[in-house]
Amino acid sequence: MVGIEYSFQKLKVWQEAKKLVVDVYHLLDEFPKFEKYALCDQIRRAVVSVPSNIAEGSGRKSLKEQIHFLEIAYGSLMETYNQLLIAIELTYITEECVETIKPSIDAVAKMINGLSNSYTEKLAGQSTKRLNN
Repeated sequence: MVGIEYSFQKLKVWQEAKKLVVDVYHLLDEFPKFEKYALCDQIRRAVVSVPSNIAEGSGRKSLKEQIHFLEIAYGSLMETYNQLLIAIELTYITEECVETIKPSIDAVAKMINGLSNSYTEKLAGQSTKRLNN
């Protein structure tokens, strides 16, 4: 890595989401040429949004904002998976192609949910502290 390492780069969920981007980009090589600027572009935007929103959220001061960006990342992950399922239906890729990256999608989803739940618990703890003071 070049220069300063930011806090999001230490997050396992960001690292795994970034790997997923690379895997999905390689999968898109299987799409027909005429789809290069249609469904492929939509999938690229969705999958890149996952680590991007994790990174953006990590730069926010409040836990509420961090949770919000994790929710957006999760939504983008689901959008990516949905579009890959559509690509199967259109016979642009095989079910087996998607099955090879599905464990990564599942892992990132689980990590996003876990981090979000952790932040939600911290946020609830902060609220309880304020009420008790």
